[in-house]
Amino acid sequence: MARVPRAPRHSVNVFQALALFCAFLLVAGAAGVLSAGLLMPAVAVIGSSSSAAQEYFDDLPTDLEIVAPSEKTQLLYSDGTLLATYFAENRDVVALAAISPYLQNAVIAAEDQRFREHAGVDPEGLIRATLRTLTGKKQGASTLTQQYVKNVLIEAGRQAGDDEAIEAAKEADGVDGIGRKLREMKVAMALEEKYSKDQILEGYLNIAQFGVGQYGAEAASQYYFGHSAAELTPAEAALIAGVTKSPGRFDPSLGASDGYVTATNRRDTVLFQMLEQGYITQEEHDTAVATPVADMMHITVVPRGCASAGISAFFCEYVTKALINDGYLNPDPDVARQILNRGGLSITTTIDPVRQQQAYDSLVERIPENDSTYRPKSTEKGVSGAISTVVPGSGDVVAMVQNASYGDPTPENPRATKVNWNVDLAYGGGQGFQTGSTFKAFVLAQWLIDGHSLTDNINGSNGQVFPANSWNISCSPSSVANYPPKNLEGTGGNMTVLKATETSVNTAYVGMSNQMDLCALRDTTSRMGVHVGDGTISGTRYPNNPLYVVQDGADILVTPSMALGVNPIAPLTMSAAFATYAANGVFCEPRSVTSIVDATGAPIEIPGPQCSQAIPAEIAAGVNYALQRVVSERGATAVKSALPGRPSAGKTGTTNGDTHAWFVGYTPQLSTAVWTGHHEADISMFNSTIAGKFYSQVYGGVLPAPIWGSYMAKATEGMEVIPFPEAQEKQIYGERIQVPSVAGQSIQQATVNLTAAGFTVAVGEGRYSPNVAVGNVGQQTPGGRVTRGSVITIYPSLGPEPVPEVTTDPVAPDGGQPAQPGGQPGQPGQPGGNG
Repeated sequence: MARVPRAPRHSVNVFQALALFCAFLLVAGAAGVLSAGLLMPAVAVIGSSSSAAQEYFDDLPTDLEIVAPSEKTQLLYSDGTLLATYFAENRDVVALAAISPYLQNAVIAAEDQRFREHAGVDPEGLIRATLRTLTGKKQGASTLTQQYVKNVLIEAGRQAGDDEAIEAAKEADGVDGIGRKLREMKVAMALEEKYSKDQILEGYLNIAQFGVGQYGAEAASQYYFGHSAAELTPAEAALIAGVTKSPGRFDPSLGASDGYVTATNRRDTVLFQMLEQGYITQEEHDTAVATPVADMMHITVVPRGCASAGISAFFCEYVTKALINDGYLNPDPDVARQILNRGGLSITTTIDPVRQQQAYDSLVERIPENDSTYRPKSTEKGVSGAISTVVPGSGDVVAMVQNASYGDPTPENPRATKVNWNVDLAYGGGQGFQTGSTFKAFVLAQWLIDGHSLTDNINGSNGQVFPANSWNISCSPSSVANYPPKNLEGTGGNMTVLKATETSVNTAYVGMSNQMDLCALRDTTSRMGVHVGDGTISGTRYPNNPLYVVQDGADILVTPSMALGVNPIAPLTMSAAFATYAANGVFCEPRSVTSIVDATGAPIEIPGPQCSQAIPAEIAAGVNYALQRVVSERGATAVKSALPGRPSAGKTGTTNGDTHAWFVGYTPQLSTAVWTGHHEADISMFNSTIAGKFYSQVYGGVLPAPIWGSYMAKATEGMEVIPFPEAQEKQIYGERIQVPSVAGQSIQQATVNLTAAGFTVAVGEGRYSPNVAVGNVGQQTPGGRVTRGSVITIYPSLGPEPVPEVTTDPVAPDGGQPAQPGGQPGQPGQPGGNG
């Protein structure tokens, strides 16, 4: 960044500096008005006695680049209401017409009564001040124009981060002080030739300090009196105008310590000057003087930063870090931070205040902040919870809450924190949380991508062990390992993938992942934005794992256990990833800003939604088909998460020991992740009392799913009911192909032929077949067109069915006819008899 212009640092002794200053006074006194063009030859009179002084004066700058004063930046909710304010200096720049004439005149009366007559330097005041200074009584002689120059140089130094320039502008004593004064004079006169008096006065009233931490007339008026600068009364104007002489001394907000005596005396002095110079009437003067300063004070503090944003404070910190780190304002984070604090921007965020409140209410209804009933004999802090909601197709973050207050912990509020549980470490969060079975949704997507279907059969039995040599991890072969998963939420023998999804069977899903390249699964999740929350793997959470995979900035641990959610992932990441299914396979990076307007009202160009086709639309439709059944009457979370009359889909997740529990679900318009657990460590939630209710277990369907359902019912109220796109037969039933007839073939040959055609073969019990040799295939089922990979059962032939043996009817002992079917003993038979 360019350095701020300042006075040259030539070696000038005290005599030379005084000679310059006296020469200036002589010319000023004689001419009265001195332009920048006339100044140089006038001062050159002393050049013969001091070439160094001449060089010094020649090098003094006349051009002044007037930087726009720093203004406060406002973060806004999506509806335009205020979310938070950032500033280095509390200032609102306004036009001169928006500043009361009383204040304009009060400043002139107090600081520069000949402002309208002089040309930047006041010769009369300058000579008088010099004579008083020579007698040992200091008196300022800077005009408003000179003060404006000084303030502009200081502000430029602040914006540039140039401490040397700031100090150079403030120099007041000794030789350097004379040098600064000469520079001010020269630049002030040049400024007066370029700008009108009203423009200079407007600039001064917007840049000057009118109190400790208050800059510019508008901010000062709002702070002291709670109204705009346009509404200032004579008493208020005089009070503010009197502050600039010494803000630390005359700031009226500090006056309570001495009964406002100092502030009152200073105000009344300015009022007398206004009366004496004809700016107010005697009546206005008397009324103002009679007004107690204490009665005038209506201090209105403008909170700085996110602490005042209430339940949105954590989102505020998230969007702030995005603005600084993600290139919205400048590629250099330090420059971006300066722009945020000084640029006077209006930044509209994506957060919806209505849904934000709905999410918070639904969360704390079931997991209150500082819940004192939770495990009272434990030193643990209680269960934490977080909710993130994004819009599918844009990535806009519309809700982000957690059941904790923003700030540092206190005895009264021990769960207060500045860690945002919804986001990554880079955005003010942590390492993320293990996701449990919610990760199965990604395994399901890869299963369909690989050509399988929802009706494929898979073994869901307990007791399975998947040996190391059965795994395919192409990107890291050394990561294979024996893996013996156990079922927690559901179990069974052979079942369809759809059933395994509905009941969340672990062994079935590990079996599915065992049939795919886990690196392909990793690549699919990467395209869907999935990554661990702390941004690293090796050497931290997984020091013993040799794999450190980073793909497009999204890293994830690839191991046999990944299917069951061992990777720690932030709720916002999960919400955005699941939104991919709702958006027909399109993943959008989470977005927190929709527009930025600079201090002049001009829009600043920012990136739009960052979206890409992560998975094919038909794959997303297949996943939706399955995950809708999870929240229907078929699924394990039925009723607890369903939205009556509105299509919805989702997946529960619970980690070993109930340390973390999730529900991530979505409609076509909103995707929401709900996490519950302990943010500080992996602590079990077994036997917990939460909000007065005892839970022997806390799993995805027990706590997160009802929170999700309660919140999403409110969040989607009034929205159009939109169905998910219909799934294709291929994803539901798989690719259907003709089953070749193997009747008459040997069992061995039939098995070879059916396997080559893409089917799985099972041999059933033998059946009679009149035309097939014993031992060959007599029958097969099913036939026609069925899903590739389906089980075809073949039945060995037992040959022709045996003919029943015929016997002669016996003679009755009494000489009568034998009994016939349906008749009575000794009676004529029914049809079929011999009668």
